[in-house]
Amino acid sequence: MSNKIAIITGASRGLGKSTALHLARQGVDIIGTYHSREREAQGVIDDIEALGGKVKMLQLDVGDSRGFDVFATQVSALLSAYFKAEKFDFLVNNAGIGMYASCAETTEAQFDQVMKVHFRGPFFLTQKLLSLIADGGRIVNISSGLARFSPLGYAAYASMKGAIEVWTRYLANELGPRGITVNSLAPGAIETDFGGGTVRDNADVNAWISSNTALGRAGLPDDIGAAVSMLLGEGGGWITAQRIEASGGMFV
Repeated sequence: MSNKIAIITGASRGLGKSTALHLARQGVDIIGTYHSREREAQGVIDDIEALGGKVKMLQLDVGDSRGFDVFATQVSALLSAYFKAEKFDFLVNNAGIGMYASCAETTEAQFDQVMKVHFRGPFFLTQKLLSLIADGGRIVNISSGLARFSPLGYAAYASMKGAIEVWTRYLANELGPRGITVNSLAPGAIETDFGGGTVRDNADVNAWISSNTALGRAGLPDDIGAAVSMLLGEGGGWITAQRIEASGGMFV
């Protein structure tokens, strides 16, 4: 029996990289995307191949839907030629950018950029890939704890994640007849380079987050990679249309 195949956007770093490695350790083959960090993408390839897994990385700007037809064609060709498969099984819409600005200070350009990357992109990329997802497959859309709690400065970013969560429910309803589950996973504050690495590198911010989290620390990329792999694993088959927060109990 051939391995399951996952497409993970933004797989060259952070949460996407962690997810790719967790899935690879479980025998899932990977098609990852990267925006510009080709060297880091090659590092992920090396890591997964060292585990004995099959992996390909494709360049993709999730904020530019003009490239989605070409990407879908590339995926179809890879499935046939490299993975010896007609369909893939899992889609993880993870790629993203950070943005910090108050409502009063947010420019239309900033708003449009975060909308294209965090909502418009996943929506229409998923649309383009629907014919290639196997019946019985699974989709995980990465949201954010910021869609529940509301610290200053994240209004536009968090609004797009709120939109992702609503879309997740509608998509789950549409794809239910095909046996495809769709869920959103909402990380809390995570120690990565995201948003300039503030959570990871600023000791005061990290301490403040830890003091407001039930489990007493900020999250790590592996916390999220493991959570995504859980949803895609055997135990996730009866979970759909749900928002699942992986924040260690932040602001409970």
